[in-house]
Amino acid sequence: MQLHLYINQVRSPIPARQMRATFLRNHAEDIWAVDFLQTYDLFFRATFVSVAIHLGSRRLAYFGVTRNPNEAWVAQQLWEATPFSEGPRFLIRDNDNKFGDPFDGVAEGADIDVVTTPYQAPKANAICERFLGSVRREYLDFYLILNERHLRKIMKRYQACFNEARPHQGLNQRIPCPLTQPQLNTGTIIAQPVPGGLHHDCRRQTASGPSFPRAA
Repeated sequence: MQLHLYINQVRSPIPARQMRATFLRNHAEDIWAVDFLQTYDLFFRATFVSVAIHLGSRRLAYFGVTRNPNEAWVAQQLWEATPFSEGPRFLIRDNDNKFGDPFDGVAEGADIDVVTTPYQAPKANAICERFLGSVRREYLDFYLILNERHLRKIMKRYQACFNEARPHQGLNQRIPCPLTQPQLNTGTIIAQPVPGGLHHDCRRQTASGPSFPRAA
C-alpha cells in the first residue's frame, strides 16, 4: 500500500484521452486549418477572404475572395481546394455560421474529418489566427483595396511571398516551400523587394540567378 501511494505522488496520472496540443503535433502533416478574414475596400464595402493553412508546413494552401460568403460559396471553396479528393485528413474550423451543411458534405465526400474548435477559443486555431494577423499587418494595412479582383491579386502576391520567401519561427526560420536549389555560403547577396516593395527577400546569386518567388 505504501509503494502504491509513493508512485502516485511522484508520477502524474496519465490523461484519459489525447490532448489537443498532442493531436496537432502528431498529425500536423495531415491537418488544414480554415478561417475568414474580413476587410474593406476603398468604398467601405465588406470583402471576405477564406484561407486554408497547412499546419505542418505553415503553407497557405488555398484562398478565395468574395463579398457574399454564403454557405454555397464556402462549400465551393473547399471543393476547389481539394480536387480529386486530394486534401487533408483533418480540417480545423471554428463555429462560424458560414460553415453549413454543404461544407460538411464536401468534407465528407473528400474523406476529411472536420474538427470544430470550442466556442470563444481562438487559440484552438492559433496558427490560422496568426496568419490572418500577419497578412493584415504586413500587407493589407498598406493598401487601398479597389475591388474583389484587386484583393485577389494582392493575396496572390502575398501567397507567393509567404510560401516561398518568409521564414517562420515555428519552423526554425525555414520557409514553408523549400527552395529547389541549395543555398550557397559564398557569393553576392541579392535583395528582391517582395511583395510590392514592402519587404525584401535576400538570397545569394547563383549561375542561373536567384530563385525569387514569382507573383502575377
